[in-house]
Amino acid sequence: MTGVDVAMAVMGALLLLGVIASKASSRLGVPGLILFLAVGMLAGSDGPGGIEFEDYAVAQTVGIVALAFILFAGGLSTRWDDVRPAARRGVLLATVGVVLTAGVSGALAALVLDVPLLTGLLLGSIIASTDAAAVFGVLRGRSLGIRGSIRPLLELESGINDPMAVFLATGLITLIEDPSASVASLLPLFVQQLAVGAFVGTLVARATVLAINRLRLDYEGLYPVVTLSVVVFTYGVTDMFGGSGFLAVYLVGLLVGRADILHKKSLVRFHDALGWLAQISMFLVLGLLAFPSQLLPIAGRALVVSALLVLVALPVAVFASLWPTRPSIREMTLVSWVGLRGAVPIVVATFPLVAGIPHAETIFDVVFFIVLTSVLVQGTTIPAVARLLGLDAPVPVERAYPLEYVGPESATTGMHELEIHADSPAAGRRILELGLPSGALVVLLNRGGQSLVPEGSTVLHPGDTVLVLADHTAVRAVRAQVEGRPDG
Repeated sequence: MTGVDVAMAVMGALLLLGVIASKASSRLGVPGLILFLAVGMLAGSDGPGGIEFEDYAVAQTVGIVALAFILFAGGLSTRWDDVRPAARRGVLLATVGVVLTAGVSGALAALVLDVPLLTGLLLGSIIASTDAAAVFGVLRGRSLGIRGSIRPLLELESGINDPMAVFLATGLITLIEDPSASVASLLPLFVQQLAVGAFVGTLVARATVLAINRLRLDYEGLYPVVTLSVVVFTYGVTDMFGGSGFLAVYLVGLLVGRADILHKKSLVRFHDALGWLAQISMFLVLGLLAFPSQLLPIAGRALVVSALLVLVALPVAVFASLWPTRPSIREMTLVSWVGLRGAVPIVVATFPLVAGIPHAETIFDVVFFIVLTSVLVQGTTIPAVARLLGLDAPVPVERAYPLEYVGPESATTGMHELEIHADSPAAGRRILELGLPSGALVVLLNRGGQSLVPEGSTVLHPGDTVLVLADHTAVRAVRAQVEGRPDG
């Protein structure tokens, strides 16, 4: 046996255990993320696995790469029409909300842990951002239905708040290492990170859409290679020019997902699978990095900090940042409760360790404990809290159709799912009476869970869903005639 053989066998076994854990999570009602961490901790040096791993730089690199793919996958599968109404609130939470969370939780943590204020604020900054992997994993993995725009708000905010948290953490590390540095000197760097990240993300997204639709590759399997390369390139080039790679990658996913591109469904499936692989790998590595024996002595104080974060800092930050947009108290309460902490805080907590600043190990252990309690307590109770606040909703039905359109020869035609509402102009009318444009064809109808092949004389009923094969120029007209609204 060689070292490579053993490493591959161990890696494969851990990934399989992670997949099995995700299956067990749905039956136990526990988020899969906590089980991924548990598998890593059991495989570590303090567990029966006995794997020695204490390389924080490697863990940090794995976490950054994994998070890039998770953010891209989350953006790619996010519906733009759902996210757009929540954009203002999402930006407020990702900026003002993160700063307030960092300030309040950091000041309280300094008192509880008896550390300098800057150290406490550094800890608060690390735990200030809602974790995209945790939110995507819990909301989508558990098929949780939430009323209104709360769910897209949570997904959007968790995808774009990392730059602020990373900036605050790195800035505070700079202030701790160099007491002569000032907060004002860090502000231009923050503006640069946001501006460069937004610019590169938008530019790469447009180039990606053009490339996918015009390359006309001979093999469908090469298109995921294109998007995979785009993720790596986007993060790397953005970071090279001093921008936020996380923001850029999420924007690329969001804007590419909004566009009509070739093989869109297969690309979404590929990156969904890659996102799960990234989540499992990241949490396994971070679990290996944790030492349960070191967590126990600090568990009491860490639990107090975690409780203050959830019960004080998050509500203050959410209510203060969202109050100008006039949401209901119930909505703000649910948003603050769903502010899950996940792998991102653990990854960012490796920054002080790599930098070698005082109290770095205490920060890492407290952050790890906070993540465990957040995912275990908040993650398992989100459905119950949503029901208690009267904000739960029926889970949208994912319809399965006996056909799927794949169009490698053309970049202008795609399959679109349209629903017939009670007030739809198409309700009660025959398909031939709709006067659909020549570039559109109704190919399948779903009624009561049954798929039917429609004819021109088929009458459309409220609640029906139709699959329309249409080119890009005809989509807006079809939506206006069938749903009563243009394609946004």
